[in-house]
Amino acid sequence: MRLLHQDTRTGEIKFQVDNVDDLWHLYNIIEPGDMVLAVTFRREEVKSDKVRSERGEKKRVFLGIRVEKVEFHEFETRLRITGVIEQGPQDLGSHHTLNLEEGDVLSVVKVHWRLSTLDRIKRAIEDSKRPTIVFVSLENDEATLAIMRQYGIQNVATINAHTAGKQYEHKEADTYYDEIIDKVKQLCTADVPLIILGPGFAKETLLAEGKNKAPELFGRAHLFHTGQAGMSGIHELMKKGIGAEVLRGSRVAEETEEVERVLEEIAKDGPVAYGTREVEDAVDAGAVEFLIISETKAREKQMERLMKAVEDARGNVMVVSDYHEAGKKLEAIGGIAALLRFKLG
Repeated sequence: MRLLHQDTRTGEIKFQVDNVDDLWHLYNIIEPGDMVLAVTFRREEVKSDKVRSERGEKKRVFLGIRVEKVEFHEFETRLRITGVIEQGPQDLGSHHTLNLEEGDVLSVVKVHWRLSTLDRIKRAIEDSKRPTIVFVSLENDEATLAIMRQYGIQNVATINAHTAGKQYEHKEADTYYDEIIDKVKQLCTADVPLIILGPGFAKETLLAEGKNKAPELFGRAHLFHTGQAGMSGIHELMKKGIGAEVLRGSRVAEETEEVERVLEEIAKDGPVAYGTREVEDAVDAGAVEFLIISETKAREKQMERLMKAVEDARGNVMVVSDYHEAGKKLEAIGGIAALLRFKLG
């Protein structure tokens, strides 16, 4: 993500979208009531002698819409923003949907920018400079390839060693590893960390094959043993903190660490609060040192007061993605928790 312009007087920040992670950040930055300005396409109505106007061709226009709804479409890699047109050459007061993709430029105007939101923008800009991490989690008969994105771990491919059907009655072992290596070549570059993990010896075989056939990618690969393969193995790796030297600095690793801290404090009855009611009481008592809240929960209107109160009291706020295991664990305890300066009650 690139920040092109910022005007503190008008509350406008102008962005350029560089990748799908930026769309995810914008999904959590843009809220109902904001003004979003961008170039889009809108169909003109052509006047004719008929009772109803004919539909004209879509034309490129610059519109400003008052946001009512924001949708993130991960697999379509686009962000849909729906609202009422307030600025533009036509159709003021009508509804329109902006479909934002990689490469687009937009401006977001808010009455008030929260510190946590500005921190997210800063983080998005910094994280865009960091390489993505590629995971290969495998056993002898199946491999899962996934990518670490800023919003979580995305499963991008599953490769099977034995595929049913006349065309694939038996797949040789070397073909299985060749397919994995070919897929890694599509996902990885020499500066992207590659992590190979799993419960058996298939990972060692893949590493040896990879070093032979694609040494520029597998020569610096990191190998880890896990009790499971697939996405479960990747989540196990994240939870245990294995490979911290590789994952250090990634947002997903930070979020996982903080959620695990919360769960540990709950288990030992430490200075922690969780669930909306408990956290509200802790915020009102000035006891919150670190507020941890899920993306979904943070978008609830009443949460803005809590987040602002924590920031005003010199506490920290972390918004956790719903798209990975730590987010799901946080959601299971109400989507909100707080590490406290002192124990209440």
